[in-house]
Amino acid sequence: MRAIVVVMDSVGIGSAPDASAYGDEGADTVGHIAEACAAGAADSALREGRLNIPNLVGLGLGEACRLATGREPPLVHAARREGRCGCAAEVSKGKDTPSGHWELAGVPVTFDWGYFPRIVPCFPDEIVAQLCERAGLPGILGNCHASGTEIISRLGDEHIRSGKPICYTSADSVFQIAAHEQEFGLDRLYRSCEIARELLEPLNIGRVIARPFVGAPASYSRTHNRRDYAVPPPEKTILDLAAEECRDIVSIGKIGDIFAHRGTGRVLKGDGNDALFDRMLEGFESLADGGLLFANFIDFDSIYGHRRDVPGYAAALEAFDNRLAGLFGRLKADDMLVVTADHGCDPTWRGTDHTREQVPVLVMGGDSTRTIGARSSFADVGASVAAHLKLPATSNGNAF
Repeated sequence: MRAIVVVMDSVGIGSAPDASAYGDEGADTVGHIAEACAAGAADSALREGRLNIPNLVGLGLGEACRLATGREPPLVHAARREGRCGCAAEVSKGKDTPSGHWELAGVPVTFDWGYFPRIVPCFPDEIVAQLCERAGLPGILGNCHASGTEIISRLGDEHIRSGKPICYTSADSVFQIAAHEQEFGLDRLYRSCEIARELLEPLNIGRVIARPFVGAPASYSRTHNRRDYAVPPPEKTILDLAAEECRDIVSIGKIGDIFAHRGTGRVLKGDGNDALFDRMLEGFESLADGGLLFANFIDFDSIYGHRRDVPGYAAALEAFDNRLAGLFGRLKADDMLVVTADHGCDPTWRGTDHTREQVPVLVMGGDSTRTIGARSSFADVGASVAAHLKLPATSNGNAF
């Protein structure tokens, strides 16, 4: 008896009930991608035609979308598998990665994160001065809201000439530092982020992210050596509950960083969704009875959602779906699999930020085929996993 929670980062299925408060009423990541595919607008060298994700559709993704939006997107038909499906709305404040993951693990964010204003410069002068002094920096570049790939392309040359790291933020509660791995140094970048993390505590900023990149002018690319410095969750998550019960825990991708490495057990990382899937299968094969595996697949969000790449997002969904059969074949009769998401990042939407959306909750293991309906909190996932593994109950959420 084991449990595995798979988070498809940003794969939302329709605007949340409170989306208008975030400027996201009408956003629908999966729905809009599927419509673009059906219209031929997402054809590329990698894919063509309707969105073909038979394993996710077999788990009930289309039905989950209908629960969330009232309509089923134009997906390639697939036979329904035994299992349960539904959707969930977020109660946490914000539409960021930590809030979504913490709530999935049973801890909604009920407080307000700190955010930086949409002005230039956007960071407080005293924070920048202290960071430069303590980290030995000649100054910083950026100091604004920006897309990571765009600002690295725009300021990468000046960064290398001046030795100043590129600092930027987004609609999330985040302070990001980008620097060249060879020219600036990876360890120096990490140390600068550690200092920034300490300085930003009074402002209640959710994450400081190290964004290393490599390459030469006009061909910079970010690497998998990203590191997130997050504040820890304010209450016990399912990871904490499992750790206290001495259960085997495996974290895939950035799960360790998101939970500030509290209760995250063995952390396995990989460069991109395909490598992460390999690590997930590796971790699941060795997961002991009663154990929990928590995985994040980041490419949907970081490479395609934020960059508003509809064909790329569609191809990534199809490639991920193609790998799912290999996971299904490893499940035992008493295992529980939950495939879900943490927020949306609709590539057809305005801007480059996350979108406030409902998420799919697709479940294998447990009762026979039936819907779990529209859930009022992501925390129902954590409550259900705790119940399945016979852990102490989470403080929030209702088990389906």
